Amino acid sequence: MNRFLTQLVLSLFLVAVGCGPRPGAVPSPREPSEPGKPSVPGVTEAGYAVQLGAFSVLGNAVRLTDRLAARGQEAYYFRHASGLYKVRLGDYPTRAEALSKARALVADGLVDSYWVVGPEDYALARARVHGDRLLREEIVSTARGFIGLPYQWGGDSPERGFDCSGLVMASYQMNGLNIPRSSREQFRRGRAVSRGDLEKADLVFFSIESGRKVSHVGLYVGEDAFVHAPGRGKGIRVDSLSNPYFRRRYVGARAYL
Repeated sequence: MNRFLTQLVLSLFLVAVGCGPRPGAVPSPREPSEPGKPSVPGVTEAGYAVQLGAFSVLGNAVRLTDRLAARGQEAYYFRHASGLYKVRLGDYPTRAEALSKARALVADGLVDSYWVVGPEDYALARARVHGDRLLREEIVSTARGFIGLPYQWGGDSPERGFDCSGLVMASYQMNGLNIPRSSREQFRRGRAVSRGDLEKADLVFFSIESGRKVSHVGLYVGEDAFVHAPGRGKGIRVDSLSNPYFRRRYVGARAYL
């Protein structure tokens, strides 16, 4: 048997016993998607949002958020890069609709100033030029900006979603992507990721409550750490996946990029 035939037979043998690449095999479950494009079916790009206020006192932003919630508006407050606290609401398909909502709030006396945030302002738009790595970093930066805030958006009923899932959703939405609201839906809809393949901005899930497979979610920020809202009235913080409490309750991870 000549050298070529020997090599061919050996290659076929390795494939047959499972040692070596199979024809058409995918080398990695984390194949990069097109920059700036959602890689999970059903995930949509955010539209126009209304941003309100510029408060130096957190309590003022909280009160505005509560007043909007009383009117059926799902709003959330956050710490802006300037250090001031602002409130954001809405996901409107057009700038005109966002402006109409903002002007109605002014007419009602709830606010006296506003800013309309559009798709061109999100990190998602910049990711189309600079790649998804930028988007991941911006989502992590947004989540870290919530650290220390008493996050209370969404209540603690499964029907409305947990505070923890609202934090994750807001971190994505502020950068241009709409993901599911509740932790159970976030787990169901995302792309499964092994712990060893975690990347920044992936979602990590836990079973905290008895009888519930998924009842808590955090946003992975790298180096075995995640940002999360541990419960109603508690400040948002960073914890380690290696913490015995979370290690025992870890359910899995999901990717949306």
